[in-house]
Amino acid sequence: MNPDPALPQETRRSLAPDPDPVSASRSSRRGILLLLVIVLAVAGYFYWSKAGGSSASATTDPKAGKKSGGGEGATPVVGARARRGNIGVYYPGTGNVTPIYTVTVKSRVDGQLMSVRYKEGDMVNKDDLLIEIDPRPYQAAVTQAEGTLARDQALLANAHTDLARYELLVPQKAVPEQTLATQRATVQQYEGTVKNDQGVLDAAKVNLAYCNITAPITGLVGLRLVDPGNIVHASDANGMLVITQIDPISVIFTLAEDQLPAVLQRMRSGQMLEADAWDRGLTKKLAQGTLTTVDNEIDQTTGTVRLRATFDNKDRALFPSQFVNIKLLVQEKVGVVLLNTAAIQRNSNATFVFLVQPDSTVVSRNVQVGVTEGDEAEITSGLQPGDVVVLTGVDKLQDGSKVNVQIPGEKPGGKGK
Repeated sequence: MNPDPALPQETRRSLAPDPDPVSASRSSRRGILLLLVIVLAVAGYFYWSKAGGSSASATTDPKAGKKSGGGEGATPVVGARARRGNIGVYYPGTGNVTPIYTVTVKSRVDGQLMSVRYKEGDMVNKDDLLIEIDPRPYQAAVTQAEGTLARDQALLANAHTDLARYELLVPQKAVPEQTLATQRATVQQYEGTVKNDQGVLDAAKVNLAYCNITAPITGLVGLRLVDPGNIVHASDANGMLVITQIDPISVIFTLAEDQLPAVLQRMRSGQMLEADAWDRGLTKKLAQGTLTTVDNEIDQTTGTVRLRATFDNKDRALFPSQFVNIKLLVQEKVGVVLLNTAAIQRNSNATFVFLVQPDSTVVSRNVQVGVTEGDEAEITSGLQPGDVVVLTGVDKLQDGSKVNVQIPGEKPGGKGK
């Protein structure tokens, strides 16, 4: 049916039938399908959002965690167990490594330095040849002294012969007694001359021996101070080299005068006090030795006394003039309660620890601390061996807090590894 031509053009277009009914139907179905997909997508989004939020709140809800009984909601901490053991009482001191013997080697004769038989930094043994000085002038002096001695010994022998002859002739009145007395004086004179000649020869031999300079001690050679070719003198102020004994070696350190009576008491009883040498930062133990002696006076300006400890130094861990810290062991406490020092808390009122109860809650417990050495401290009261305290994580705790304790080296719930 066609619209009336008399109607306006816009009216005729609206009343005109759809030229393609099939296409119109398909477009309508697509629109419905698209709308359905959008609705399903929106519904799915809200559903999954609600489900995820419920799961998160169930996880973070502390009440739900407590009801589950699986340890959820407890604060994870690292614990330490008090134990029974031994701890030493140490007196700390500071000092410097000091060789027991230090020798500056000098020449005892004048002459040209011919050769050096050592290398800088060498370990030399006692009587090792170190330096040679030109020996020829001293060898000549020895030869001259030997000749003089031989001549005077011959004169002495001839004088003894004449004396024996005169002793036979005087009783026979063949020679006067004055001649005999004069001959006896001549013999004594030659004996004195021979003795003097022997002394000159010995001195010449000593000077010749001084041309070969040997090590007076066993030790470490320092830097060479004189090079070969130089003329050295016995009067030189500086030496040619320095030798320091480093095995054994000592440390001279100081202690407060208030600590001296306890040290002297143990030394007088024959006890050997152990001394440990540590580096400047007290992080590494360098050597272990024994206390050797105590100085004979107290320094009034500092209120300290000097002591010497001796160390075997085969590994050369201690070096002359090195600064070290000394820990002098004066007593060892046996069978006391020990605890890691990191577990001990302090405030203005008390010293305490967080003690872990059997129900995994914590309670603050006041303790008395005795001797502290390294990372261990003696607990004189407040704990028993086997008690577990919180080591790290205490900043989040208060009395009654629930904790989940992990003790390094122990399985959960037990003491074994």
